[in-house]
Amino acid sequence: MIEVGVALPQMAVGLDRGRFTEWCGGVDEGPFSSISAGERITFHNLEGITACAAAAVLTSRVRVLANVVVLPWHHPALIAKQLATIDVLAGGRLDVAVGVGGRGTDYTALGVPDTNRHERLDAAVAQVRGLWRGEPAADGQTVGPASVQEGGPRLFASAMGPKSLARAAAWADGVSGFSLLADHDEIARSCEAAHDAWSAAGRTERPRLVTGSFVALGPDAERTLRDFAYRYLEVFSPGLARGLADAMTLFTPDALAAALEAAERAGCDEFIVVPATTDPAMLSTLTEVLT
Repeated sequence: MIEVGVALPQMAVGLDRGRFTEWCGGVDEGPFSSISAGERITFHNLEGITACAAAAVLTSRVRVLANVVVLPWHHPALIAKQLATIDVLAGGRLDVAVGVGGRGTDYTALGVPDTNRHERLDAAVAQVRGLWRGEPAADGQTVGPASVQEGGPRLFASAMGPKSLARAAAWADGVSGFSLLADHDEIARSCEAAHDAWSAAGRTERPRLVTGSFVALGPDAERTLRDFAYRYLEVFSPGLARGLADAMTLFTPDALAAALEAAERAGCDEFIVVPATTDPAMLSTLTEVLT
């Protein structure tokens, strides 16, 4: 049975303290596998690392997934410390997906160069993992705290293309992908490509495969989903954003159930529901889909 995680609705409008707390409680009490948050800078969202830390404290059962940490934005010693801290706060429930990001404006806003991003990602992964193992950072000094999970949290790659997957197969525990349109064939191809990359790298263990998509359930869900998707994607191109938003279908329980079944058939281990609304009532409908 495929696991279903829920992202915090940090990219939707109106996520305040009260709703944040309700979402954390509802996800932890429901039939869900993880709660997650990611990174984006030039947008209205709550900051992802902070959100994961808060979720770690406000939950006790589900895994906390940092999805996605854009490693080239961060100094390895600082992000290693931040993530180890979240693992401590979560009692060893943290997973981390890392990638290079897709928005030049975020790099510009941070004053970080966006050149050689994939090489910098690989190097940062090696450094972070080394720091989690207790290797020295400077002058023989180590970076604490020690994570609860020995050697640090699992690392997933936000990789899609064959080159990115080949690089990821050298160091990742799995792949955290995303399908904007929850396309069944696209998800199946992504799973097959990950298995092929792991096999080509001589890996004998199978990668953990995670996918996800934008979802809205409840009153006026179709408009909620499409308006949300347009706002989120507008940075790339208003025309492209409108076309993709209008093509989205995960705004009914039946459509979501079908997408989950297809992802399971494709070989996914987990599907992340990314809410298009901050209304915690969506969790009740989502729970009904899964039970």
